[in-house]
Amino acid sequence: MEHLVQSVVLNIYSVTFVPLHLNILSNTGLIMKKDMKRFIITLLALFIAVVHLAAQAEKDIKGEIKHVTVFPDRAQIDHEASVSLQAGKTILKLSALSPYIDVQSIQVKGFGEFTILSVNHQNNYLQNLEDAPDVKSIRNQIESLQLKAEDEKAAITILKEKAAFLVANREILVKETSFSIEQLKSVMDLYTRNMEQVTVTSLMKERQIKDYEKQIASLQKQIADKLGRQQLPSGEIYVTVISDKQISGRLTFSYVVGNAGWYPSYDIRVDDIKNPVSIYYKANVFQNSGVDWKDIKISFSNATPWVGGDFPVLYPWFIDYYTPPNSQIMIRGAASVRKSKAPELMEMAVARDEEMVKEAPSVAVEKKIGETTITFDVSAPCTVPSDGKLQTVEIQRIVAPAEYKYVTTPKLSQLAYLTANITDWAKLSLQSGEATLYFENSFVGKSNVNVAELNDTLALSLGTDNGIIIKREKRVDFTSRKTIGANKTETYSFLLTVRNNKPVPVKITMKDQLPVSSNSGITVDPVEISGGKYNPITGEIRWDLEINKQETKQVILTYSVKYPKDRTIILE
Repeated sequence: MEHLVQSVVLNIYSVTFVPLHLNILSNTGLIMKKDMKRFIITLLALFIAVVHLAAQAEKDIKGEIKHVTVFPDRAQIDHEASVSLQAGKTILKLSALSPYIDVQSIQVKGFGEFTILSVNHQNNYLQNLEDAPDVKSIRNQIESLQLKAEDEKAAITILKEKAAFLVANREILVKETSFSIEQLKSVMDLYTRNMEQVTVTSLMKERQIKDYEKQIASLQKQIADKLGRQQLPSGEIYVTVISDKQISGRLTFSYVVGNAGWYPSYDIRVDDIKNPVSIYYKANVFQNSGVDWKDIKISFSNATPWVGGDFPVLYPWFIDYYTPPNSQIMIRGAASVRKSKAPELMEMAVARDEEMVKEAPSVAVEKKIGETTITFDVSAPCTVPSDGKLQTVEIQRIVAPAEYKYVTTPKLSQLAYLTANITDWAKLSLQSGEATLYFENSFVGKSNVNVAELNDTLALSLGTDNGIIIKREKRVDFTSRKTIGANKTETYSFLLTVRNNKPVPVKITMKDQLPVSSNSGITVDPVEISGGKYNPITGEIRWDLEINKQETKQVILTYSVKYPKDRTIILE
C-alpha cells in the first residue's frame, strides 16, 4: 500500500509542471481557459484520492494468544492486541496464524473510541509460518555439521595433493639420482611413512564425513517429521477500523481451528475393597494447527460446536402407489447416503453432589458446569507444540464411594473379576474413555469407562483377583441320556465351587445358563439351581453370594432337555 501511495504522489509532482508550460502556451492563444479549469479540477480530484488512500494505511499488529479452549476435535483460540490509530481509516493485519481457521467462527471485538467496519480473512501462501524454536535449533545443527564436512573435504584435497607430490618426487629421485642401497632404503622408508600417514589421515576424514552426513540425514528427517512435506501458509485476519482522532485501543480476536482436540482417559486406583475408589481424570490433548501454544491458559470442554444448533424437524411422510420405472430409462447412477462427519455424541451429566463426590485438590483446575456442557479451566500455563503428539494433563481427581463386588462366569472363564459399582455416577461429570486399572498398588490391566448407559449404577472393572478360586465340574453320576416312548431326555449336572482366600469377606455374583428352546417340541427343565435366579427368556441363572474369609461355597446346576428321539440336538 505504501508503494502505491508513493507512486501516485510521484505522478502528481510530474504533472504539476504542466500548468506552467500550459500557462505560457495559453498566453500565445493555444490553450483555452476552459480547458485549464477542467485540468485543475481533475488534479484536485486526484490529490483527494491520494489523501484518501493514505488515510487507509495498512498496519501490522501483534496479538498474543491469551487462552485456548480445546474441544474434542478442534480448538478455539483467543488473541488480544493493543493498537494505536491515526484519524481516518486503518487496515489492521494480524498475521502468522494457523492456516486451518474456520472462517465462519472469526469474531473481533474492539475496545476504544473507534468503529470496526469490516473483518476479512485469507491464507498467505507467499509467506510461510515461522519455524518453531526446536526446528531452528535443528537447522543450526545441520549447518554446523555441513561446515565441518566441508572442512574435512578441504583437508582431504590437501592430502591428495601431498600424496601426488610424494609420488612425483619419488619417481624423479629414483630416475635422476644414484643411491646406495642404504640411501635408497632410507628414501623409501621416508616415502612409505609419509604415504601411510596421508592415506590413514584421508581414510579417517572420509569416515568422519560419512558420520557427519549420517547425522545430517537424521536431523533432516526430524525436520521433515515436524514440518511435513511442505511449509504451511500463514493465516491472516484484516480488520478495517475508522477513528475521528488519534487514539489507542484494544482488539480481541477469537476463532476456531482444526487439527486439534482432546479425549479423556482415567487412572482408577483401589487400595483395598474397604476404601473408596480413586478416579484420576486426565485430558489427552494434541494439536497440529501450525502454531505452537506457548505458556497459555488452556480449558478443556466437552461441547460439540460442529453440531448444528437447530433441532431436527419432522416433516410429513407422504406415500403413494408404486409405479415401476420405464424399462427404456437407463439408470446411470446410484444414490449415495451422506454420513455426518460429526463424531458420536456422548451423554454428559451436569449435576453434582458434594456429599457423594469429593475432589482432592491435587491440581489447580476449575470445573464449570453449564446447562449442556462441562469445562475444565487449567490455571497453570501450558505449552502444547504443533507436532501432533499427545500431552496428558490431569484435570480432576475424584474419590467416590463404591460397592465392591466380584463377578464370575465359570462356564466361560474360571476367574473372578472385581468390579466397583458407583451409584449416581452421572454426578461425576465423566466421559467415556479408556481406563488404566491399579489394585493394591499393582497394575492389573486396561478397561473402559462407558457412560453411555441407561443404568443408575456405573460398573468399573478392576481386573481379575487370584484370591478367589472358581471351579466348574461336571457331576458324571447325575448326567444321563434316557429314551422314554417317542422322546429322548438328556440330563446334565454341574458343581460350581467358590473359595475365598482373601482375609476379608467378599460379595460375588456367579452366572451360568440353561439352553433356551426355540421349538415347541423341545422342553428345557431347570431341575436344580440351588436358589439361583432363573430368567427363562435369556436362560441366565444368577447367584448373589456372600462368602466369609477362608470360606468355600458350592452350588449345583442341574437341567434336563426333552426332545423327539428321531431328532438330534447338540448340547455340548
